[in-house]
Amino acid sequence: MAIVTQGVQPASALLAAPPSSWLGEWAAFAARARFVDLPAEVAQRTRLALLDCIGAIAAGAQEGEAHALAARMIWREGGGDSPVIGYAGGARPGTAAFLNGTSGTMLELDEGNQYARGHPAIHVVPALLAAPRGDGAGFLMALALGYELGARVGIASKLNVAMHPHGTWGTLGAAVAVAKLHGAGAAEFRGVINMASSLGLATSRNNMLEGGTVRNTYAGVSNMLGLTVWDLARAGFEAERDGVATIFGQVSGSDFRPDEMVAELGTRWEVARNYFKRHAACRYTHGALDALARITASTGKLDPAQVKSIAVETYVWAAQLDSTAAPNMLAAKFSIPFALATFIVHGAATVPAFRGPARENPEILALASRVTVDEDAAMTAQLPGLRPARVTLVMQDGTRHVAEVTTNRGDTEDPFTEAEVREKFHELTDPVYGRARASAIEGAVMGMGPHTEASALVELLKS
Repeated sequence: MAIVTQGVQPASALLAAPPSSWLGEWAAFAARARFVDLPAEVAQRTRLALLDCIGAIAAGAQEGEAHALAARMIWREGGGDSPVIGYAGGARPGTAAFLNGTSGTMLELDEGNQYARGHPAIHVVPALLAAPRGDGAGFLMALALGYELGARVGIASKLNVAMHPHGTWGTLGAAVAVAKLHGAGAAEFRGVINMASSLGLATSRNNMLEGGTVRNTYAGVSNMLGLTVWDLARAGFEAERDGVATIFGQVSGSDFRPDEMVAELGTRWEVARNYFKRHAACRYTHGALDALARITASTGKLDPAQVKSIAVETYVWAAQLDSTAAPNMLAAKFSIPFALATFIVHGAATVPAFRGPARENPEILALASRVTVDEDAAMTAQLPGLRPARVTLVMQDGTRHVAEVTTNRGDTEDPFTEAEVREKFHELTDPVYGRARASAIEGAVMGMGPHTEASALVELLKS
């Protein structure tokens, strides 16, 4: 009988195969990387990414589901010493990492990386805050390195189209950051990376599109598992020789390109190519929101009843967000029609603009029903470097207003200033901590370096 499918190769054959060159290079790089190797602008960008995550977590923790989840888990486990940001009470490290990662994605305000097509920092920061060690310089180096590994896997692979990127390659970022914080060597980094690759989630993109808020837990799971991977490595667990290539080239994704993992390694830092967000909605809505903001900047506040129609032309991923339904906050944040309508009524895409009263506002819902969204193939062709959108707004009297943007405000091509990022932090944290405490947290983050202790920041974050 002929054997059609080749069997599993014996261990001896695997051991004889040459090791993956990219993985060896990456493991050696991770082991020798030091804070002094980071260019000053990269170190500062890493601080801002940390600050931005803390703000997003603190504000997201005030949402009903996040607060109820923290209360249930802390009550069940009896609390702990790791900070649960925005909540009065600490938790065990794994639980704190999970809760903070979950809260950080609740409001769609955490930073991201357009080339990785995801949000690297929120998959790393909660894990580091749950188990801080050493000085601020080591903490920042671990964050920059974890961000780098996660983002590069996102760049080097093409996730299955049905998958949501949260909770996938972010687990590798968290694991590498924790390993760096604990002084891992090259061999340990190789094991950590391979093990973490198999611990990502089988995420569903439909949760994003349908308002399935379980999606908000994906980053939390990555952070929790990032801590677990280090325990596994130190306990002697092992993984396959190149788990990243298997998982992101065959299982969760395809077209894994190992050359992207090491291209300009050590000179091009992905955290320095990140973006920050001010609109409290999915980034795919931001091009249309920015174009609408240009229109309202010239017209002044519009009367929703006088808006006859709004037509949006944009790239493929944004064009999918054409549903007018907003059954909950997450669904509203992933609806271009609702986002534009609530922007016109509220004057901005703020956090309250997507909460219950806004979603029940008949004026907003009626206006959202008059918004159409279509793909422009020429705009899709400009991905991933640009995220264009064109908005055509027609008034009841026939007046037309047209505006077009090529990239989102806050991207590396049109960045927010440091002052704007810090202003956003205070908008999110002042209501939680008070201005004085929020300023102290800001100072601790922006002053992080060789002569500061990472634990000092953690103490400030405890409510």
